[in-house]
Amino acid sequence: MFQKLVNLNSDLKQLVDKGYALSVDTTNHLIVHDIPYLDSTGQLRIGAIVCKLKFLDKFRFEQNDHQIYFAGDTPYAVDGNPVRGLGGGACTINLSPTFSDVVVQRSFSVKPKGAGKYKDHFHKLETYVGMISGPAINKHNANPYTFRLREEVLEDPVFKFRDTLTSRSDLGDLSERLSNEVVAIIGLGGTGAYLLDFLSKTPVKEIIGFDHDYFHVHNTYRSPGRLDEEELGLPKAEVYERRYQNFRHGLSLKNQCLDEESSHLLENVTFAFVCVDNGDSRKEIFDILIRMGIPFIDTGLGVKRSSAGDLNGMLRATYFSTEDASRVREKKCANESEDPNNLYKSNIQISELNALNACMAILQYKQIKGFYEGENRTFDTRFNVSSFLMVRENAFNENED
Repeated sequence: MFQKLVNLNSDLKQLVDKGYALSVDTTNHLIVHDIPYLDSTGQLRIGAIVCKLKFLDKFRFEQNDHQIYFAGDTPYAVDGNPVRGLGGGACTINLSPTFSDVVVQRSFSVKPKGAGKYKDHFHKLETYVGMISGPAINKHNANPYTFRLREEVLEDPVFKFRDTLTSRSDLGDLSERLSNEVVAIIGLGGTGAYLLDFLSKTPVKEIIGFDHDYFHVHNTYRSPGRLDEEELGLPKAEVYERRYQNFRHGLSLKNQCLDEESSHLLENVTFAFVCVDNGDSRKEIFDILIRMGIPFIDTGLGVKRSSAGDLNGMLRATYFSTEDASRVREKKCANESEDPNNLYKSNIQISELNALNACMAILQYKQIKGFYEGENRTFDTRFNVSSFLMVRENAFNENED
């Protein structure tokens, strides 16, 4: 992997050829190890430079900006004063556990004169190393060119393309909270398909999907993605696995319904989403998930004609925690029997409602996992289509039976 990056990025090759000890972290940062500098007493210290990378595809990248990050104390000049002109200030960067020894403490900001932008990473790093390491080279004959390579850097275990969005926003620590999750999506219809799309772009370890139905034209009108005519008539599970298998690892979509006979497939699941429009099926799925102690969010979408002939309805996302699942079920938020007046089952094309219902569910899930701020006390969220009002019902009080 690293050698392919070197082969396809000439500035990286220049750095390697000169002897810099380089690594590329899965968080999309270039790390330059073995950078000598002087501390406030003139003693030799070794730090590391970290640069954000802006990937153009799987292997080619360009500069993100003119700044760098530094794992080390403030660099000093030979005269005992801090190196002038480095700018920046205290700062942290979240690298992967592979580089737990590289602890970023500050940023530096030096804009080149004239264009205000470095030609490439070689130009950028040579400039910063000259400023940071120059005094240590002069006083201690230190050498930043060690030709060392960290061989333990691994491929991203989830994504087949680098997650540049997370690294550019510096959200690696929050995304890490999802990394050990094995998530099941039960039902890959309109709402389930959008949930699959959203979840595929998170670093959850594995996504397991269940749907025993087939992909027809009406499905394309309430699901994300482009239509390939060859997909029509194929199992939904096969269609969606084809669409996302080039994006990530850990995707297993099964052409079958979830019932007691297949419940063993949930043994490693840590969270589930229920996206079915059949009350009887929902009842059986609830029984399985509650028996197995798997927390889950059930989604619901009810659409009916008003007296004026237009549509109104309600979107719902209900959270069944492991501790409170039975009590939430007693609230009867979700229908566990059929509603003959629900026009949604006649396949009205309402992709925007499916997408919004999936958004409600994924937002609540990420809040539960600590990605978004919140007390995680809400168990039922509802959106009224006609009024655009959203109402959330909080969890139980400790003294509530």
